[in-house]
Amino acid sequence: MTSRALTVALIGLAGCTSTTAPPVTVATVPAPAAPATSLVPYLPPATATGTTSPASTSTSTSTTSPPQPAPSTWPDLVALGEPLGTFDAPVDLEQHPVSGVWYVVEQGGVVQRVGLDARRLDEPAIDLSSTVGSGGEQGLLGIAFDPSGETVFLNFTDGDDDTVVAAFAVAPDGMFDLASQRPLLRIDQPYDNHNGGDVLVGPDGGLWVPTGDGGSAGDPERVALDPASLLGKLLRIDLDTGVVEVWASGLRNPWRASFDAVTGDLWIADVGQGDWEEISVAPVGERWGQGRNFGWSAFEGTHRFADDQPMLGHIPPVFEYAHGDDGCSVTGGVRYRGNALPALWGAYVFGDYCSGRIRALPVGDDGTVGAPVELARLDDVVAVRADRSGEIWVVSLAGDIRPLVSAERP
Repeated sequence: MTSRALTVALIGLAGCTSTTAPPVTVATVPAPAAPATSLVPYLPPATATGTTSPASTSTSTSTTSPPQPAPSTWPDLVALGEPLGTFDAPVDLEQHPVSGVWYVVEQGGVVQRVGLDARRLDEPAIDLSSTVGSGGEQGLLGIAFDPSGETVFLNFTDGDDDTVVAAFAVAPDGMFDLASQRPLLRIDQPYDNHNGGDVLVGPDGGLWVPTGDGGSAGDPERVALDPASLLGKLLRIDLDTGVVEVWASGLRNPWRASFDAVTGDLWIADVGQGDWEEISVAPVGERWGQGRNFGWSAFEGTHRFADDQPMLGHIPPVFEYAHGDDGCSVTGGVRYRGNALPALWGAYVFGDYCSGRIRALPVGDDGTVGAPVELARLDDVVAVRADRSGEIWVVSLAGDIRPLVSAERP
């Protein structure tokens, strides 16, 4: 299956419709349990030694940005580097927290491995192609390791077109043990789009899963704001108890999200309907937005959408942009916390699948954002990720995975 056989609908563009609407059924959600609130802070580049290693067990850390050139100069300072390799419809990328080996998620169900010498290892970590339902917005979609690197979490759609989040043991040789598969979450999907797809291990030790609204277009089942549904939500799974918590609501298709390695805030890029793309933040100081309503489908971004949905109580995005030259399908996105590009320190870097634009939002120490600045372009951007050192890598569905590097380096 080639990447061009996959439609732009991969990340939930407007205009996707279905002629049938099977009933929405969801898993039973136990009563929420309060998560741990401790956050291990990380050193900023001014004092880091090249990796984002814990500074102490204190919950206080400096988030002040070092002096930066004006954002207008950023495009002259940043370039796309040499590709990590070429892959078959890659959609996600993660570096093993101990070995540093790269794990590349291919939508068809295979996780490829790339060594520290940038050479692909002969055998993939796992091949789920016989059990994963792939195509359009379905497939093997997301990956995350626990801090020890001994467990990996995968988000995929199964043969019944439903969302599954499962844990696998990681063998000493870096392979994933298929026999150890342990399902943590299963969500019945009423349509074949808006599956979300991300999975993240939070700084609190929980497993976080942003979910789409189930698909079609316009939230026809009105599930995004329905507290009884797991669709259109930010979920948290307690890995000690297995409890699944509906943490926040009002998401449309949060394809990619990330925790800020310094502040712990959760940044969510949520794909819009037909007019607006949005980026939202769940602050660590507000328990990652527990109980928050991000607005969909009462609102698309800051704009009223479904008149029959309650308009009070929603939290608007920190940034939105209209469909047009800037694109039509947002791809998150990380705040830059590396060393190679000090001018970008603290900026939120994101892409757009339609336009290929890779842009950076200046973020002030108070969390306010400025106007975005274009850094580069790459066709079919589906993920913007950070490695263990905080450096940024951009994943293209067309096959390339490239780092952001200094344009000034020899």
